[in-house]
Amino acid sequence: MAEVTLEIEGMTCQHCVMRVKKAIDGIDGVVSSDVSTGSARVSYDDSRTDRDAIEKVIQDAGYKVRSKG
Repeated sequence: MAEVTLEIEGMTCQHCVMRVKKAIDGIDGVVSSDVSTGSARVSYDDSRTDRDAIEKVIQDAGYKVRSKG
């Protein structure tokens, strides 16, 4: 089990939060996510997915990962 906290650029409202949460939660291996405006904390099974996959779905949703925590 692993956890990552990401800062996300471009999120300005609750719609953005829900869009990112839906994208992250759709990844096979994600156990839980806590998304708020500008950030996401994700717990995931690192044998099924990884940080790069999480960042990719955030970018595919139209946002930019600003920094990694």
